Amino acid sequence: MSTVLKHATIYTGHEKITDGYLRFDKQIQAVGKMSDYQAQSNDEIFDLEGKIIVPGFIDVHSHGGYSFDAMDASADEIDEMVKDMIKEGITSYFPTTMTQSHENIAHAMVEIKKAAKRNPVIQGIHLEGPFVAKEFKGAQPQKYIEDPDIETFNHWNELSGGLIKLVTYAPEHENTHEFELYCLEHGIVPSVGHSNATREQMKHSLASHVTHLYNAQREFKHREPGVTGHALLEDNIYTEIIADGFHVVGDMIKLAYKLKGPDKIELVTDSMRSKGMPEGVSELGGQKVIVKDKQARLETGNLAGSVLRYQDAFVNIMKFTGCSIEDAVKMSSGNQAKEFKLTQKGFLEIGKDADLNIFDSDLNLLNTYSYGKKY
Repeated sequence: MSTVLKHATIYTGHEKITDGYLRFDKQIQAVGKMSDYQAQSNDEIFDLEGKIIVPGFIDVHSHGGYSFDAMDASADEIDEMVKDMIKEGITSYFPTTMTQSHENIAHAMVEIKKAAKRNPVIQGIHLEGPFVAKEFKGAQPQKYIEDPDIETFNHWNELSGGLIKLVTYAPEHENTHEFELYCLEHGIVPSVGHSNATREQMKHSLASHVTHLYNAQREFKHREPGVTGHALLEDNIYTEIIADGFHVVGDMIKLAYKLKGPDKIELVTDSMRSKGMPEGVSELGGQKVIVKDKQARLETGNLAGSVLRYQDAFVNIMKFTGCSIEDAVKMSSGNQAKEFKLTQKGFLEIGKDADLNIFDSDLNLLNTYSYGKKY
């Protein structure tokens, strides 16, 4: 039996179909205008007049949520966490680690690999640290920060079954060039973050991605563009944005959008275990975190990830920048699918996985389909 969603406004990632239909089982079988629709005997039909369909969201930077953290959760707990992520529209997910001991990172690689075997929403791993800079450690524990080490990194990648797709590091460390070459040879996107690199150092880096733009990096100034300035100037750099209004104020998000355009920005949540949980005291990497007024902060006052839901990031980017739904779709799914070569994801096209979100006209998330299953 196939599911058919009729009379919806569909944003495929390539075009807007005003009065359209979508037919799918686990994969998309047909998408087009209602004028081209032909009923089939095995169709289960739903009328979505006045509703909006967009591709499922792809979050490449999120540490956890719903009481779990990818660093210390078991495979069963990661699987449970990801199922909750789906309910906020995330249909492809990169569990994200943080700067910790070698043993803890190795444990995370093993458990995420186990979870990914049973839950295909997990499409990769984002290793954030420990190869970062102490000057911009943010919520990364300083005692575990170290220079890039290819042998150690390769060990973690092997433990993960080659699932590492993105690594955050500081390119001003020694041995960076060899480390970057290893990443490129193994299909891992090198991303600068938690870094004190200058514009000149960035020019010599092979990085093509910047982790949470503006946050925990050398900021741009009139005599030194830094990591942020480099990311805004260079067309080849993909930039993450945490669009919660706390990590980056709306005007600075709008500035990044004006300079980068919708094709090189990727919305991320950078969420931690407190997402979806009551406010109060939580934990990140052994550090006490206080969650209040939709913000998660260390006792020092530093932001410690977010409690942002992806559906809110999707709406916020339109609010902060004035961009269209088409552009928000690029920043929430299409760009990630292209950059990380997720060939079955990111677009509503025949043959791709049936990952999609349904919104009402006020942009409230109503339902998510992951591999054709309704949530």
